[in-house]
Amino acid sequence: MFLEITKKRNYKLIDISLKLHQQGIIDPNTYVLDLDTIKENASMLNKEAERLGMELFFMTKQIGRNPAVANTIVEAGIKKAVAVDPWEAITLSKAGIQIGHVGHLVQIPKNMIRTILKLNPDYITVFSYENAKNISDIANEMGKSQKIFLRIAEENDYIYYGQEGGFTLSGLVEDIKKLEALKAVEISGLTSFPCLLIKENKPSVTPNVASMQKANEFLKEKGYEHLELNMPSATSTETMRLLKEHGATQGEPGHALTGTTPLHTEDFLKERPAMTYVSEVSHVSNKKAYVFGGGFYPRSHMKFALVGSSSTQLKKVPVLQNELGHIDYYGTLDTDCVHVGDTAIFAFRTQVFVTHAKIAVIQGLSSSPKLIGIYDSVGNLLSDEQTIDNE
Repeated sequence: MFLEITKKRNYKLIDISLKLHQQGIIDPNTYVLDLDTIKENASMLNKEAERLGMELFFMTKQIGRNPAVANTIVEAGIKKAVAVDPWEAITLSKAGIQIGHVGHLVQIPKNMIRTILKLNPDYITVFSYENAKNISDIANEMGKSQKIFLRIAEENDYIYYGQEGGFTLSGLVEDIKKLEALKAVEISGLTSFPCLLIKENKPSVTPNVASMQKANEFLKEKGYEHLELNMPSATSTETMRLLKEHGATQGEPGHALTGTTPLHTEDFLKERPAMTYVSEVSHVSNKKAYVFGGGFYPRSHMKFALVGSSSTQLKKVPVLQNELGHIDYYGTLDTDCVHVGDTAIFAFRTQVFVTHAKIAVIQGLSSSPKLIGIYDSVGNLLSDEQTIDNE
């Protein structure tokens, strides 16, 4: 999906990915992250948000909750993270990252609420009065008050399968008095997901945004002022103005940090590609080559890979995507003109935290590349710095 744009805008990342594998420094099934480019991308995102008067929380699930990368993003100016689930919040907090938002998309299990409240998140999203009450009860026991976002989800809103839940406007009207009666939570904003979709390489808002605006008007009538309107999905320097025009006060960049939103497939946007996936040819059978898997993603939309054993011999070959429901023991190349042991380099849209891939983080790619560490897919350090022979 991003192979051509990576070749054009960050070929050194492809070259170092090949060397890391051929030198035996990384195994197949490893994502390689260009830390310097991610920092540049984060800095540009932060500057655009400041220009527009928006707040950003950065998302790390796509890059495996990586602590080294997260701290670099903070250095670039985006100070707080959004955690897709409570486990991500815990991992990031251990790495010294402040949590700006948690509970959206995944609610907090009742017996984990106390643990999450101890992390002092700015906001927790709730899908229902019951979720809000659980948080209030425990916050009250702890002698604190917690700001919450209400997730808005009308019946005709655009909600991904498996991510259903939230307040309809009629449900909010019905529950508002009960919510206001809770002692230790404060309604501070609204959110939904996705608020943007990319179609034919153009961003547009989803019906969810109009639903949030209607809920916001209702709450204004009830006396609420200056509520945050948190509008995640496809947040980038290219889309923030559109979000702002529809009332957003907050965005949550994830893929933009690695230059891998759908808008980045063709256009030369400000953010540059900063991620590859590296595998190895395992065997050839029935005129197809098979590479080691474990990190492929069903919604990757990948079409090609670069395969070879040296930078002068890399060739572009077509990819056959795995069928949904199949375990990705292997990825499939539609060719038999490769050799066992060849490096296979991919660049596609991913969610590393749902794989069992590794993450290799590279610094100094433009001058003296250094591997600062290899991590698992949920942010645990597996091995420290290693020297790369860059000849």
